[in-house]
Amino acid sequence: MVRLPMFPLGGVHFPYSVIPLRVFEDRYLKLLSDVAAADGRFGVVLIERGFEVGGGDVRFDVGTLAEIRAVSDLENGAKAVVAVGLSRVRIDRWLADDPYPLAEVTLLGESETGPEDEELRAEATRLLYRLLAVASELGADTANFAPEMSDDPLVAGFHLAQMIELGPLDAQHLLEEDSATARLIALNQLLAEEIELIQLRLAEG
Repeated sequence: MVRLPMFPLGGVHFPYSVIPLRVFEDRYLKLLSDVAAADGRFGVVLIERGFEVGGGDVRFDVGTLAEIRAVSDLENGAKAVVAVGLSRVRIDRWLADDPYPLAEVTLLGESETGPEDEELRAEATRLLYRLLAVASELGADTANFAPEMSDDPLVAGFHLAQMIELGPLDAQHLLEEDSATARLIALNQLLAEEIELIQLRLAEG
């Protein structure tokens, strides 16, 4: 179990993804200062009820371990932070929000991938390009969107989950999946459903 500073957010961020943050609240500026002086690591977690600013929120219990890669100054003392997701974490116990949210967490491992996952990754790639094609027919500007899919099914699943537009609950569900297999199956279903919806809109004229 690890004691970890936590950054509750209104969206989900995944391992192997870039996490951009704008930090302006005093408590999170303090978190950023403490984290930067230590190992650069903190957690991000989706807010279930409430808001990012002001506290008093209720949070989900699976999030992502992140590591700071760059910090730059903005106006009025705010900071722009670029972090990367490292792994999933389970929040075992929330501690007092003093001076910022803290939790005791367990790092969550991932199961090994196999041939089935390679097939699911290939299917996800096919569906993604099909989605781009039908979205273009509907008028979306997809010309400059050139997704790069990792050959690793685990990494590809997280990249794809971050890449496509998902509601926060769908994204949280994907984050909570315990295997690349389950995550890719869920992603492929979401992609197929989105393609079907766009095709229906195209058929309706």
